[in-house]
Amino acid sequence: MSPQRLFHSTVIDLLVTGLRSTAPAEMKVRRQMTVVLDRRNGSEPDVSVVRAEAVTGPDVNRYQAADILLAVEVVSPDSEARDHGTKPHRYATAGIPHFWLVEMTGTDQHPVVRVYELDPVTKAYALTGIHHDRLKTGVPFPVDIDISAEALKAL
Repeated sequence: MSPQRLFHSTVIDLLVTGLRSTAPAEMKVRRQMTVVLDRRNGSEPDVSVVRAEAVTGPDVNRYQAADILLAVEVVSPDSEARDHGTKPHRYATAGIPHFWLVEMTGTDQHPVVRVYELDPVTKAYALTGIHHDRLKTGVPFPVDIDISAEALKAL
């Protein structure tokens, strides 16, 4: 695993904190846990929203794709090709309904979050929004997170 930029770690913290503050009881937010996509493939999204019933105890070390409602990838220079191509394709094929891709943008180097929803007909993700300073969406549950450069610097 390559060293991560501070941006990567801090954005994960920002999203985990924001998601946990509004997640309903039937959903849990996890960071960097293995998700079994099929018999031969697993992946570790930077952030996942998982069905609470899949969290069976402290010894859990992986979740099944069917239990994942949202997978989030924060792009790093070393993982850019995988985060843009391989991972979203695999998540969609596995049936994960929501995917977010987070990248650094602007002169103030703040996050931009691209929100995708799985099209059940094509089994591919469709872009539903691009968020620069505030991430506000209704799926997989109501989310409203300050993702401005100021919010990132405050962590």
